[in-house]
Amino acid sequence: MFRRHLLLACAATLGGTARAAEPVRITVWRDPSCGCCSGWVAHLRAEGFTVDDQVTQALGAVRRRLGTPADLLSCHAGAAEGFAFEGHVPATAIRRLLAERPAGVRGLAVPEMPVGSPGMEVPGQPADSYDVIAFGEAPHRPYMRFHGTQPA
Repeated sequence: MFRRHLLLACAATLGGTARAAEPVRITVWRDPSCGCCSGWVAHLRAEGFTVDDQVTQALGAVRRRLGTPADLLSCHAGAAEGFAFEGHVPATAIRRLLAERPAGVRGLAVPEMPVGSPGMEVPGQPADSYDVIAFGEAPHRPYMRFHGTQPA
């Protein structure tokens, strides 16, 4: 009898501590008429992120608040866990940044709109290779290289 209660107590304790990690919540600010922006949101959701999709006509104030450099702008912005994201940043790069949290990095950007990046898939068009750029206190630097949605 004692052994059974002990096993039940252990199981209850393990059940309370062995919970799955909560999905990362990312807030996205995007233009209401942009299809590639909603494609990026779909990519993030498919990769397990919880997305707070904010549709807005003016992203300037958001980008200033996030500290996104003007030379790295694309078509939408995002933020999660104190980091900023600009453009079609793949979920793989976001996960790596959130895990590593490198000193001096405030965010990641994919400037412009490379074909094949998340949300920019074009049927019949080959995917571009592109860099995900880290920005923050130090000069911008390549953080990861991708071909389409896959690390290169």
